[in-house]
Amino acid sequence: MSAGPKTVLVTGASGGVGRQTVARLSDLGWRVFAGGRSEVALRSLAGENVLPVELDISDPDSVAAARERVSTEVGPAGLFGLVNNAGLSVDGPLELVPVERLRQQFEVNVIGQLAVAQAFLPLLRLARGRIINIGGAAGSMALPMMGALGASKAALDSVSDALRMELRPQGVRVSYIEPGALTTQLFVKSAQVVKQEGFAGTATELALYESAIARMQAAMVKQKPTPVGAAADVIVRALTASKPKPRYRVGSQARYVLPLLRRFPVGLRDRMIMSSLGLDAGRRAPADGAVSPG
Repeated sequence: MSAGPKTVLVTGASGGVGRQTVARLSDLGWRVFAGGRSEVALRSLAGENVLPVELDISDPDSVAAARERVSTEVGPAGLFGLVNNAGLSVDGPLELVPVERLRQQFEVNVIGQLAVAQAFLPLLRLARGRIINIGGAAGSMALPMMGALGASKAALDSVSDALRMELRPQGVRVSYIEPGALTTQLFVKSAQVVKQEGFAGTATELALYESAIARMQAAMVKQKPTPVGAAADVIVRALTASKPKPRYRVGSQARYVLPLLRRFPVGLRDRMIMSSLGLDAGRRAPADGAVSPG
């Protein structure tokens, strides 16, 4: 690499974790390419060390254009870091999640991440750089009403493991960041989409889940998520460590609670998870679709 500042592309830069990560790296003197879909939001990130880059990771043309722009800026020094932070959450019972939303979940959280990695790997090889994939604790343990999100994060976890082994001989390191629940707008945005577009299924099918959805939403409000700054700190650590770890867990949920739960028998674990989310593992809706009171 050249003697200039290290360079990094952060996708999803206008979100909570992305914004904090961009700020921390900029303060350290890194040259940060802040990628995101919202031109207005990206303009608020612009600064002496920050160059906004329009980037929709699910659009091949947008990915190619971003790659050309970054390549022009970094030249033969290459790109040292790629933080695959962009993502979305598709929530709700799997029976009721529209199939097109399921496809979008994987398009953004898995295929888009890999598409960006493929596009920028030639630049990363030049700098013997690093890829930081932002996953989630939901990928290590399935949760009701979050099956689509968990499946996509589990897939990203697997992709990250394969990339790490494939790229290490080429001098490119890959780390996987696994946060628990964070104080972001991820689930708020998902709820807004559900409110606007609704679920799939008949009125009878919707009635089967209505009480469970309400109970879980109430339980989620009581959760104490980890501040996004904790995730940003770990991302910076993975980029700056002389020997980055293959994976990092962020927050007590990811570091302690879920690893402990995985040791329990499946039946007991299911009951504990459902109870913590305001659900009753023994509650059964009547066959006609009416929901039991209480």
